[in-house]
Amino acid sequence: MPEITFHNPEALGKPLGQYSQITRVKASEFLFIAGQVAAEKSGACVGKDDFDAQCQQVFANIDAALKSQGANFANVVEFTTYLVHSQDIAKFMAFRLREFPRIFPAGVYPPNTLLIVDRLVQEPFLVEVHTIAAV
Repeated sequence: MPEITFHNPEALGKPLGQYSQITRVKASEFLFIAGQVAAEKSGACVGKDDFDAQCQQVFANIDAALKSQGANFANVVEFTTYLVHSQDIAKFMAFRLREFPRIFPAGVYPPNTLLIVDRLVQEPFLVEVHTIAAV
């Protein structure tokens, strides 16, 4: 198991959401998981026009990717999140407030960079999350 610690230096202030400012990692390998959108195995969009349903599917896809490599959310060291609409930032924060305590029971969360983009690979997708994990 890699040694993963999360840090929030006083000089950077308190994070603005459910993330840490820094991840320090000692590991032998890293997983770079392509940005996951709310697509089921067939490629169909789950939750068209339903941001929360899309978030659920995105994180289910990340979970499946991690498990396929013998890892889990405890191995995640960083997320990059892409949203299509800035109006969805509050919805994303609410999703994290509700779901992250279950996903990360230790109560510490990996760093997350949040970006607003013009669109994703297909019009119906509202959120995409790229993940890096250490194994």
